[in-house]
Formats: sequence, structure tokens, C-alpha cells
Amino acid sequence: MADEMVLRAQRFVNTTYNNGAALGISKLDENGKTGWPVMYALTRALQYEMGITSLSDSFGPTTLSTLQSKYPKLDDSTVPSANFCRILQSALYCKGYDGGEIDGIYNGRVKDAVAKLKANMGVDGVYPGSSLEPKVVKGLLNMDAYVTVNGGSDTVREIQQWLNRRYVGRRDFFVIPCDGHHSRDVAKSMLFAIQFELGMADGTANGVFGPGTQSGLKNHTVAVGTTGTWASLFTAAMILNKRNVPFGNFTGDVKAGVEAFQSFAKLPVSGVGDFQTWASLLVSYGDQTRKGTACDGVTKITPARAQALKSAGYQYIGRYLSNPSTTSLPEKQIQPGELATIKQNGLRCFPIYQTWSRSADYFSYPQGCVDATNAIEWARIHGFKPGTIIYFAVDYDAQDGEITDYVLKHFRGVYRTVGENSSYGVGVYGPRNVCQRVADAGYAAASFVSDMSSGFSGNLGYPLPTNWAFDQIATVKIGSGDGAIEIDNNIASGRDTGQGDFDPGVPVTSDLDVDLDKAAYRAPLLKDVQTYLNSIGVPETGGEGWTVDDDWVTYNVVSTTEAFNMVMDADWLFTNLARTLKLRKALIQAPVLWELRKLNPLDALADEAVKAGVKDDCSTGWGQIFAWVTIDARNYCREQGIINGAPLTSSDTRAVWNNLQEPEYNIPSVAYLTVYNAHQLGIARPSLTTGLADTQKLLARYNGTGEKAEKYGQELIGLYSVLENYNKLSRAK
Repeated sequence: MADEMVLRAQRFVNTTYNNGAALGISKLDENGKTGWPVMYALTRALQYEMGITSLSDSFGPTTLSTLQSKYPKLDDSTVPSANFCRILQSALYCKGYDGGEIDGIYNGRVKDAVAKLKANMGVDGVYPGSSLEPKVVKGLLNMDAYVTVNGGSDTVREIQQWLNRRYVGRRDFFVIPCDGHHSRDVAKSMLFAIQFELGMADGTANGVFGPGTQSGLKNHTVAVGTTGTWASLFTAAMILNKRNVPFGNFTGDVKAGVEAFQSFAKLPVSGVGDFQTWASLLVSYGDQTRKGTACDGVTKITPARAQALKSAGYQYIGRYLSNPSTTSLPEKQIQPGELATIKQNGLRCFPIYQTWSRSADYFSYPQGCVDATNAIEWARIHGFKPGTIIYFAVDYDAQDGEITDYVLKHFRGVYRTVGENSSYGVGVYGPRNVCQRVADAGYAAASFVSDMSSGFSGNLGYPLPTNWAFDQIATVKIGSGDGAIEIDNNIASGRDTGQGDFDPGVPVTSDLDVDLDKAAYRAPLLKDVQTYLNSIGVPETGGEGWTVDDDWVTYNVVSTTEAFNMVMDADWLFTNLARTLKLRKALIQAPVLWELRKLNPLDALADEAVKAGVKDDCSTGWGQIFAWVTIDARNYCREQGIINGAPLTSSDTRAVWNNLQEPEYNIPSVAYLTVYNAHQLGIARPSLTTGLADTQKLLARYNGTGEKAEKYGQELIGLYSVLENYNKLSRAK
């Protein structure tokens, strides 16, 4: 919603600094909405008014030091100019405070707003009155909130205000948000606070959990009866890790909370705030000298290495199902005979699936489906038993918005594919926030937490995920000679114990379909599809016709090119199904492409009748399938162990019909119907070697039985052959 005063602030910037482009001040959208662009422009304007020549979005050391030296206290007698004052007034409005009329006068309304701002920050005792001190200005010119927002905790806000009040006078401590939410800035402020209380001087205290901080904390164990600042810092750390304890003194209630936290984090349960507990509360990796019982690595487990691991106390080993590049890390993938070695030495293995997962644009629903299919395939090749949890990697610092827009959609594809096509479980590897959000969405049973990356925004300010299974805290080297190996040391929670026994495994299936090489073959494939369809009387557009009161109406509403493009855009899904079911992709593509090309107004009318409740069912979606047929096909495939899921009944007809509107449900249903049709025809289940005669029978059966079905099969076998020709060329590359 637009705010009139924010709009006036934007107009002030645009009008006053209308040569802003030359100054580095971008023209603002005059939309009345606050945000970083406005704050950046106001920061640059402030720098300009102070005579700084190199303007920046950042309110950094130069801006702060200049403000401190020139205007250590801004008020009605010291504000240097009307425009300088207008910048402050505009910033107050953008923060939700009354900035006067943006008239360049530091009046009573401005003073009241400043006093309220400082009280909300918790610094009114340090900076009394209605003046604006440099660190307060720095806090004013950002998007931090100083009131509880979006369901924040009042207790967390109390801690934030306490930290500001106690430490804002220190050189490198700046005003942190007081919004009731833990965050990266709050986490770093806690480390500064610890260092200040340890006696570190300005310039030495740096907010890093280094050797000095660790050494000092070892001398500050807190327990029942501890009061004062150290008790407050410890209880604050507990609360910021979402532990329900009172803020302040170390009471019996705090002890109970500490015991619960220690049990959850697999620390020795003592009920006291010892060094390991401090470390686990303050940084994601905690005490990196902790001895884990789990590990992961990119090196083959040989008998000598297995013995070295066992001697060092390790029980669980994370290994990779596949390796997209065998040049840099040739042993990253599980090697032949390796799982047998793990079993023979009394160890257990948990599988990890990772290709390239280090940027947001890798993640999507289709890629999640593809990754899941490949992971299932490799897990079976290696011999992992049903029930194994496969950990899918998010190996970068995913921002919260990226998790929403990319990662969660990716894991929806992973979860749906693994759940429908295997007896494996889904786990997630990544920073804390990624793991927790994927778990909260219901897409992962367990988390493998990349806590070594303590600087990740997804680790700083987030507690250990509730479903954590393995916590990766340090890279270590163990063993010697042939047994020497470098591993990532992990703490194990016991939620997942991996696998200690393995099936013989299945051989790698060769000649599986792959995605079409679109750069080479998309254009010629379309041309050949058009040529073939033309040869059987199906032109690029239109086609058969029907009459209503002697008025001719074009029968088909989707052109050949449009239908082809739809199929090509879903090529990943056809490939996925073909690889999963070990049949030819063209066998699924041909009927879907045909049905899309043959869509007509009567199909749309039938759909509307079902939606209106006039009809119970009709053929629908890309593959033009009836819900009752889908129910029969899916039930058959479920009974054969091809897919998972609860049996469907006639009471599910409408729900299934609704699902068929989605290509991600409709196209798999085409594939499952094809498998079911083989059963109905009494022929072998379709495979990679199914001959043309049986393929034509299956295509015919897709349209039912009788003469029309026979004609359907004759028409589609030609389309199948065109599609298969280019799929074969792609497979050969």
C-alpha cells in the first residue's frame, strides 16, 4: 500500500537531486513504497550533503566517521541545512515514524519521533533526548525494524534491545534490529558481546568465534545460581536458538532447558553452560574438536581406511551415489566393492546425491524430478535397500527468497518422484534454514546439515533443524599409511543410521532415453512431424470439421507446432518416465502429441460439464484420459509394485480428474495406462526392446478397441517412428 509521506520523500530525492545520475543517485519510482532503493538514495544524498565525493549505497566506515567528526549530535541547532534535515525526515517516514512535513525543520514532531526511535532501539539511556547520534542515523538508513514484526518474539526483541543498550558505545558494535527475530546481525552481535565481556579491546573484538573467544569461554561455565551479564548472555543464546527459557538469571528452569538442548544436540547432558554448549549455541559448527560417529567424504573406503575409521569411532559413512565429473574427484562416487567393504567392517553407509547444486537457477520442479529419478536409479544399481534415506544436496548459501522460489519447488519434485517411484526416503543436505524449510514443507524426513559453513546466512541466526540426522562440523584427517583418509567429521543424532547391509544391486541399464538434443534436432524433428501428419491428412492447423446449423466450425484448436512445443517443453518429464519405467519415450510422446493436436471445442465443453457437475467424468488434459481409466491404470501399476500410493476408488474420480489437469500428473498417467494396456492385451510389458507390432497394439489400445482404435494405432505408429528416430539420435550422442 502506498504511503503519502514516503511518496513525498521519493519526490524530494528526485527533485532535489535531479542531476542524481551524475552523482550516483538513481531516480526513484514514485510509488509511495519504502524499500532498499529509497534507503540507498537517502544514504547517497546524506553522503553528498557531507561532502563525500565517492557515493555508495553502503553506510560504511567513511560515512560513519565523517558523520561522527562533523555532526556527533544532530538536533535543531546542529543540523547543517534544510536538505540535510529533509533526508532525516524522509528516513523517519520510511521507517514508519512521523518526520514532520519534510520541510527541513527539526521541529517538535521530529524530536518526538527520534525519541521514540531510540527507545525502540533500546539506546535511549545511552543517547538520551531527541538528538540523532551517528550510530542511530546508521540504523535509521536501513530496512531494519525496531518493533516486533511478522510474529516476532517479544523476548527476542528484549534481548536485541538489551544488546543495543549495553554495547552500542563500543566502536564496532552497531544498532541491531529489534524486530523479535534472530538473524545474521544478531548472531554476530552476540559474539561481539561475548568478546567485550571477555575484556577484548576495540579493534581486537571482531565478532569471529576464534581461538581467543573460545579460550575465554572455557573459563565462563554458567550453572544454576549464576546471575549477572554472563547468565544473561547464556540465556539469550538459548532463547535465540528457540529454547523456551527465561531471559536473565540461570534458574532451575534454565537448567531443564539446557538439558533438553544438550540431549537434542547430542552433547553431554550436564545441565550447565559449559564450553561445548556455549559453542553449539553461538556458531553452527560448535566445538570442532567434538568426536563424531559419522563422516562423509569423496574417497573410496578401502579395507585399510575402513579399519582406520572404525578405530577412530566412526560408524556411519556418507558416500555419493554418482559423480558428474570423474576427473577432479575420481573416487567421489561409490566404487565397485566399496559397500561390501563397509559391511564387512561393521560400518554403515548413508547415500548422498549431488550434481551441480551451487546456485539458485539449478533448482526447479523439473530438475527435482530428474535428480530423484537418477538418484533412485543409482541407489538400486549400488544395492541400497528399501527404506534408505537419500540426501539431496543444496550446496550453497541459499537466501530465504531463493528457498521459496527455487529450492522448495525442487524438493516437491524430488519428494513426489521418490515417493511414487521407489521405497526410498528423502533427506536434504544444506544450511540450517534450507533443511528446516524443506522439512517444514514435508519434503524431507531427515537433514544432513552443512554446519561447517558457519558464515552462510542460512546458518547464522538459525537453530539446528528439528529433524537433523547428521551435523557436519569439521574436516579432519585420520589414519596413516594405506589407511589415511580425509573426511568431514559429523555428529550423528540417531535419526538415520544408514544401511549396514546391501542388495546385490542391479546392472547399469544401457540405451536408456535421454533429453532430446534440442539444439541439433528440435527443428528437423518438428519438420518431420509436420510432414508425417500432413501425409495422413492432419495439416498444420485446422483439419476435420463439424457443422452447427450449416455453419462450418474449425474442429481442431491446437496447431501441430503448438502441440509439438508443449511436448518439447515437457521433454524432461517424458525422459524421466521412460527411464523410470525402462520403455521408449516415444511410446508416451506419440499419444500425448496426437491428443494435443486433436483437441477440439467439444473437449472443452465436456470439461466444463464436469466442472459444473453435469457430468461425472470425461477425457481430459494433455493425454485426454478419463479419470476412471486413470484409476484402473494406477491401481494396476500399484499392485505390480511399479508405483506407490494408496489404492484409488470410484469416490476418487473427481479428485483424479482434477489432478489430470496438471501435465505432471496427466503425462505419468499416460505412461501407466500404457503399461496397463499391455496387461489388458496379454502382451509383454513395454520395454526398451518392444517391437513395432506390439508398439502399434499398445498405441491402438490407448484409444480403446474396435476399428477406430485400429486406425488410431496405424496413424500413431508412424508418429512414434518419427519421434523415436530423433530420440535414438540423441541417445547415441
